[in-house]
Amino acid sequence: MGRRIMVTGCSGAGKSTLARHIGAALDIPVTHLDRLHWRPGWVEAPPEEFRAAVAEAASTDSWVIDGNYSKTFDLRLPFADTVVLLDASRYTCLYRVVGRQLREWGQETQAPGCVSKIDAELVQWIWKWPTRRPLMLRRIAAEAPTARQVLLRSPREVSAFLQRLR
Repeated sequence: MGRRIMVTGCSGAGKSTLARHIGAALDIPVTHLDRLHWRPGWVEAPPEEFRAAVAEAASTDSWVIDGNYSKTFDLRLPFADTVVLLDASRYTCLYRVVGRQLREWGQETQAPGCVSKIDAELVQWIWKWPTRRPLMLRRIAAEAPTARQVLLRSPREVSAFLQRLR
């Protein structure tokens, strides 16, 4: 396993959870892109500030960075030695997002000052995930051709992956 690991996939697929497990198993710092992107009240960070923060995180010797934000793939993919794509079904992702919403009701877990929520944009993103997956796979192949590419489609595959890390 490498020391610069990008974790991406659909919302609700388990990116943040997997990133935390990888970071703990390999003793590597974890960066959650949602925490860099969102300001209190779900206000987006200015693009130049967000890109600068992502570039800084990706410039270190070892990292686990989770999140999509394809507009920053150019800052992460060239440096990643491992790219993990979580490819859970849209139904699984929707179920998990609803469960997360119920567990985290009123909490600021995604980013400071951002109370957990589900909105139409998130549901639409999850529902359209299968149409975005091929483009994401092509970008990963083109922009990180030497990186180890790991596709995980089920909780069983995620568990096996984490077992191999330990």
